[in-house]
Formats: sequence, C-alpha cells, structure tokens
Amino acid sequence: MPASIVSPLPERSLAIAQARRELIHGEASRARGSACVDSWISRSWQRCIESGRRPQQRVSFDPVSRSDSSDVAECNRALVSVARPVIERLSRAIADTRYFAILTDANGIVVDVGTLPDGADAASRYARDIGRIGVDLSEHAIGTSAIGTALAEQESVWLHRGEHFFDDTSVYSCAGAPLFGPRGDCIGMLDLTGVQVVERPELRHLATLSARSIENMLVMLEPCELLLHLAWPGSPSSEATEGLLCIDAGGSVTGANAAARQMLHQPLARSQHALHFNDLFALPLHMMFDAARRGDAVLEVPLWSGLRVQVRPQRGGNGITGAALPDARPRLRDVETALIRKAVADARGNVAEAARALGISRATVYRKLWRGRPAGGSD
Repeated sequence: MPASIVSPLPERSLAIAQARRELIHGEASRARGSACVDSWISRSWQRCIESGRRPQQRVSFDPVSRSDSSDVAECNRALVSVARPVIERLSRAIADTRYFAILTDANGIVVDVGTLPDGADAASRYARDIGRIGVDLSEHAIGTSAIGTALAEQESVWLHRGEHFFDDTSVYSCAGAPLFGPRGDCIGMLDLTGVQVVERPELRHLATLSARSIENMLVMLEPCELLLHLAWPGSPSSEATEGLLCIDAGGSVTGANAAARQMLHQPLARSQHALHFNDLFALPLHMMFDAARRGDAVLEVPLWSGLRVQVRPQRGGNGITGAALPDARPRLRDVETALIRKAVADARGNVAEAARALGISRATVYRKLWRGRPAGGSD
C-alpha cells in the first residue's frame, strides 16, 4: 500500500500544530501567513478557552447519572430504533478502517454505538472510553470534537487529531453530522470516530448521507394524512435528494426532511406559525388527496415562486396512525414493525433480502410482521 495512504501528510500535522500555537497559546506566527483551521474549529477552541479550559487538563469521559441515563434512553427510543439499521450498515462499511459509529442525543450523550474495534491495545481502550452508552461527549465535557462542534454549528464537520482541544482527545479523528427531526429541531448527531488512524475526511460525506437516511425514516414514521414525495422535474430521485413533506387533514405542514426545507426554501414545521399546503403550492389540496387515492400518480405542481416540482402523494405515509399513538410518540414495537415493512417493500417483497439488510433472521421478519398486522386486516 502506498505510504501516502497509510501515514498522515506531514504538512497537515504541521498546519494543525501551528494553528494551536497561534489560536490556543497566543504565539505570534513566524510564517508568511497565519495558520488556518476551519472557522468552526477556532470558534470551539475559543469557547473552551473562555470557559477556563486548558489543553493539558485531563478528560475523564464520565457517564451521566443512572437516572439521567434512563431518562435519555426513554426520550430517544424512537431515534435509536430508526438509527440502528443505519449504524449496522455503517459498521460493515467502515469495518476495515478501524472507525466506528456513535449516536448521541441533542446534548451529546451517547445513546447507541456501532461495532467497536477488537483488541487490548491502547487504541481499543480509547475507543471503549467514548463508545459507551450514557457517556457525556458534549463540548462542555470533552472540549472540541466532531460531536460537540456538529451540535453547536448544526452542520457536518471533520476533525483530525490535534484539531481536538484537549491533549487527551488528540488521538481521535472524527466526522460528525447533526440530526434534525421532522419539525426541524436538532435531535442528536451521528459520529464516525477512529483512534490513531489514517485521516479519512471522506467520512464526513458518509456521515452526512447516513444522517439524512435516519431523518427521512423519522419523517416517514410521522403520523400524517398525506406524505408528499418531492423532486425537481427531470432530476432522478434518491434518498439523499427526495423531499418529504407531512400534511395533516386540515392541510397544515406537520413535518419535513432537510431536502424539502431546502427545495421549498421554508423553515416549514419549525416555523412559529404553522404553514399550510396552500402557502406553498398553487394547487388545490383536494387534488393531492385525489392523486393519493389513485396510488401511483405523480403531479407537476407549481409553487408560488414560479418554480415547479414533481409531487408523488401518498395517503397516510408509511407511518403510524394517530389512533395508535395517544401521546403522539412512536412506540418501539410500532417503529420496529414500520422499519421491517419498509425493508420488505424496498426488497420488492423478498423477505430474505430484507432480513439481510436489517441484520435479523427471516423468522424474526415473519414474526414481527404478523404481530404488527391489524386483526382481520391484510398487508
């Protein structure tokens, strides 16, 4: 394998070291230009300095209390259930790189972890320090990292070794992407971390795509009367580019994914004043319900901006009906059933293929589908 692949670029390490001398230790630059790191890294370093931190301070990777951990687990059951298949796929994709996946809540508390590297070496011990459910990996607890920085900046990030604030965390390289719920609020983040490994900045893209996959599933599980699939005319639709928009019986927008918010240039469900279908589309709402009843209709719909989008309306989405959710929060059993149904649909009815994608047995697929079937109903 070429040396350039297995060893870090020396100029990259030198640039990080120079940036630390200038921005953390306040040394004047002797170089022709000042050292550069991404602005969000320098902002995080500055927050750490302003809170009285110093790079030499030890980091203990403490878990939150048992009662707090229980509360975090309860609040994030649906997120963990939806993210678990994505984390398992990620674990297979990055298995040979010694990176691993971590899922946190919006406060940086670990709620799920992918497969950790095996071994009793120092790198494996560092991995186990952060790869524990309930550990606080927020910026307040461990300083600059992909986790705290992605949550603070609410955008995907990449950090390598010395770009972390504390010396104790300079063994890590990590990519992070924030996770946004159907109402546009940040609900957590997805992190890909390696210990004393080759820098892989391309993992920032993988983390971002995987985060979008989790967000899309959360929108598809949102109770609604209409789930609108949006695409630009002539553009191939994919999981990464398709907009998803939840509409209730009165026509109000109740949920959306990032692609829909960008396509329609609206905060949508995060807005203080609920947006209505008629605020966005220059088309009567009843035409969407009519198209949804036809089942396979795709409409080219004008927006008030003058643009047009292709819309495929789906009645009730793939989600869980409001009747099954008296507290408006998905139950773990219902989320599991919805995920399995989607996997079988994606596999065009091939249960064996769906089971392999989910990492479970065919018998489990059959059992959970049968348990989730309404009495007297059919799939």
